[in-house]
Amino acid sequence: MTTSRPHGLMTDLIAHTELIWQNGQVTKIPIWKANLLKSPFQYAAIRSSHPRFTWIVDDGMEDSTYQQAYRIIVSDKLADMRSNRGTLWNSGWVNSNQSVAVAYQGKRLRPNTTYFWKVKEVTNTGGESNWSAVKAFRTGPVLSDESVSFYPLEKVKEYPDSLTAPAPDVLLADFGKDAFSQISLKIYSSGKSDTVRVRLGECLANGRINRNPGGTIRYSEYDLPLKKGSHVYSIQIIKNHRNTSGNAILMPKYIGEVVPFRYCEIEGKGIRLKKEDIVRQFVHYPFNDEASSFNCNNAILNKVYDLCKYSVKATSFAGVYVDGDRERIPYAADAYINQLSHYGVDREYSMARRTYYYILNHPTWPTEWILQTALLAWNDYLFTGDNRMLLSTWQQLEPYILTDLQEKNGLISTRTGLQTPAFLASIKSKGKISDIVDWPSYGQGLNENMGGETDGFIFTDYNTVVNAYYYEALKVMSLIARAVGRQNEYTAYSHHAEDMKTLFNDYFWNKTVGGYQDGLTTAHASLHSNFFALAFDLVPHGRYQSVFQFIKSRGMACSVYGAQFLLEALYKAGDDSYALNLLTKTDDRSWYNMMRAGSTITMEAWDNKYKPNQDWNHAWGSAPANIIPMKLLGIEPLEPGYEVLGVRPRIGNLKWVDATVPTIRGAVHMHIDNDGKSYQVQLTIPANMKAKLDLPFSPQNYNITDNGKVIRFIQSGDSPSSVTMLDPGFHRLIVSYTGKSN
Repeated sequence: MTTSRPHGLMTDLIAHTELIWQNGQVTKIPIWKANLLKSPFQYAAIRSSHPRFTWIVDDGMEDSTYQQAYRIIVSDKLADMRSNRGTLWNSGWVNSNQSVAVAYQGKRLRPNTTYFWKVKEVTNTGGESNWSAVKAFRTGPVLSDESVSFYPLEKVKEYPDSLTAPAPDVLLADFGKDAFSQISLKIYSSGKSDTVRVRLGECLANGRINRNPGGTIRYSEYDLPLKKGSHVYSIQIIKNHRNTSGNAILMPKYIGEVVPFRYCEIEGKGIRLKKEDIVRQFVHYPFNDEASSFNCNNAILNKVYDLCKYSVKATSFAGVYVDGDRERIPYAADAYINQLSHYGVDREYSMARRTYYYILNHPTWPTEWILQTALLAWNDYLFTGDNRMLLSTWQQLEPYILTDLQEKNGLISTRTGLQTPAFLASIKSKGKISDIVDWPSYGQGLNENMGGETDGFIFTDYNTVVNAYYYEALKVMSLIARAVGRQNEYTAYSHHAEDMKTLFNDYFWNKTVGGYQDGLTTAHASLHSNFFALAFDLVPHGRYQSVFQFIKSRGMACSVYGAQFLLEALYKAGDDSYALNLLTKTDDRSWYNMMRAGSTITMEAWDNKYKPNQDWNHAWGSAPANIIPMKLLGIEPLEPGYEVLGVRPRIGNLKWVDATVPTIRGAVHMHIDNDGKSYQVQLTIPANMKAKLDLPFSPQNYNITDNGKVIRFIQSGDSPSSVTMLDPGFHRLIVSYTGKSN
């Protein structure tokens, strides 16, 4: 009898629908006992009237396992589930390999009600499985097909890594990493009008908390009057006006205000505390630290990955992707990088989806960031296979492609009088939008005369970077149209994108420079005009090498935001060695420099001198959290919902790598040994998923075996790479040089 059964169940992309939180703390009370609670509680309310179900197909330790059929039952009583009765919905056996985003089709769901579901499957290797474990979920107060489900925020207790006495009557608690948190202290007082001073900060100076760190690096202090005896005191965090007013995302009442800090300093006469007396309440979105991992022989790259992975978790404190602590506002540019990085390190998709809905209704001023809205939507579908968000927001999304700003020459411009009140209303903008290219556009930049992080970009009426984004948005919109069954729109957007690609190359190519200039009326060519063109597939094959050489000549002449697209361009160009060099370099424009400066979360800028008002908790600096798994390891979806997995490792001169990358269908495990003489890959592909493997070796000169058998590879275009399709399961691939054509 089979022992396999589906696992990793999700309801509307939420894995832990059975949990209850109180004031951010996870309880041991299951969701079906929620009605017994008298005090307020939080849970991941399922807000959809037709939720979608997802599970991981169990391979039963067999290779080449595919689902052939599934059966789902849903009930409002746990006893019915235990008796295998689907009183609200019994799908019966459905002959399908679909295991992600299966739509509920049963009786109408009621608000504020707990339901139960489970699933079993038939696979080609194991036959009919056992039932999965029962998964419970509770609906929200209002149900709608357009609503998005999400978790409440979570509080986790932490104790200091170290507790030292840097001065008389002073204790310094170091929690090891920065976090958006609250603090409580257990202090004994004899009752003689004792008062202690508590300081919270993100960085040190001369062994004490830096009281004037500059920029938006946080420091605060509190005088705490003590009562006689031993008591626990919870510091009430002082609100910062800028990040708690206007368009800022506010902390929910059940959590309260937070501030980012790593260090806590307690000053008071005769103060005596133990580590367990000092408790930090770390606030973040639920996060599975074990969902992903990366290690290699390069210690710097390991530290960069860990920094960026932790940054995703630490900056999730608001429940949507925000820019950092200074403003706490969702910006599409921050959200795009944050979304990809989150997907790269956790099997979690609801926070990105919630952020997209927010940004669609609260856009910000940069032109390129308006255009990134479509990219957010497409990524959601590509990584989850759930097209509901595309269906529900299609009409609202269309104006964000900015076709209303297209002039007779085919290019778009924000500076030629087309920003009418009707246009601004269509994108819900409260004011005119303007081009940004990169940020900050002021300050020192790579060189003092460069004017910030734009590499001296010359702004004209027709901006090369903006029009590169326009092409990418048109291309993505054609894919979205196809995904929602709009064939006419798919054809129109596809043709429009191809026309735009031709115009872009006709207008912006500068033969003398051997690259793309910044606009129609300037011959200046910046790094940005070229890496965005390359990242977005605008560069014809004949110009590839010229553009790539221009990009390499400029180094890292961009911000931490621009670095996302620069690295994408480099991996697209096939120079993984240069990309690895940028990921691991140690000058003051590097991720290593962020750690050297003392930050444990990615910074808003490379260094304080490049942005004097920067903060130390900006996830738009977390690009390596997605670049390492998706470009260096090459593990990313080729078809929506990972129905087809891409595996294209480009590890440069690394000698070995070992990684786990989460997907909605299960984790991909990869180990590569590359000692210069042999190249071996151990790859585990989850069940119900095909993989397109692309190794950087020409099949004309190399043999490749899979689990001891020679397998057939084909040449990938003109590049020296070998491509084949792999079934699910474990693969041990060994590459050997033949020295001759086969």
